[in-house]
Amino acid sequence: MQFITDPGQIEARSMELIAPYLAGLNLPPQVSKVYSRIIHAAGDPDYAKLIRIHPDAISVACQALRSGCNIFCDVEMVRTGINRRRLAELGGQALCLIADPEVAEEAKQLGITRSMAAMRHFGTALNGGIIAIGNAPTALFEVLRLIREEAVRPCLIIGVPVGFVGAAESKDLLLAEAPVPYITVSGNKGGSPIAAASMNSLLYMLDK
Repeated sequence: MQFITDPGQIEARSMELIAPYLAGLNLPPQVSKVYSRIIHAAGDPDYAKLIRIHPDAISVACQALRSGCNIFCDVEMVRTGINRRRLAELGGQALCLIADPEVAEEAKQLGITRSMAAMRHFGTALNGGIIAIGNAPTALFEVLRLIREEAVRPCLIIGVPVGFVGAAESKDLLLAEAPVPYITVSGNKGGSPIAAASMNSLLYMLDK
């Protein structure tokens, strides 16, 4: 059996196979790149029907990344999946506090998830940064509360928590409130690979 072994060829062929699923959506080129990366990461063309991207999301994110903004992640899987070498070249870091002992203790004391406590712990450090949530709906709910009640102001929310409890609802609330530009997917689908792929699609745009 013959198969492609060159990483560049594999990626190029993948994008060729994904392209027909985006035909007819009339997506701007940069938006199409985000869609393609998400579909590629998921191996699921049905995402083409579910992805929602705020009109200002890409321009705002690229400007912030060029300025050296940080990325705040809900779980280590998201942080690990981000191209941190490219991010460091731009002056930013990918940060996650889910394993921080103080965050774990705070979550226990307050009876909340560690991802919620982590976002509270970041607090005003979130201002001007990009939030990438791929696992925990509670993290997304908490970020929206911080924006609404405590005037925290990230520049972009990548909100793609996955699952059956709160995931769809948290993303519906993100779309309904739209306090800042966002990248999300409707329904139960999502996950850390989708959050990382969304983030990397923005980083790779800056290579051009």
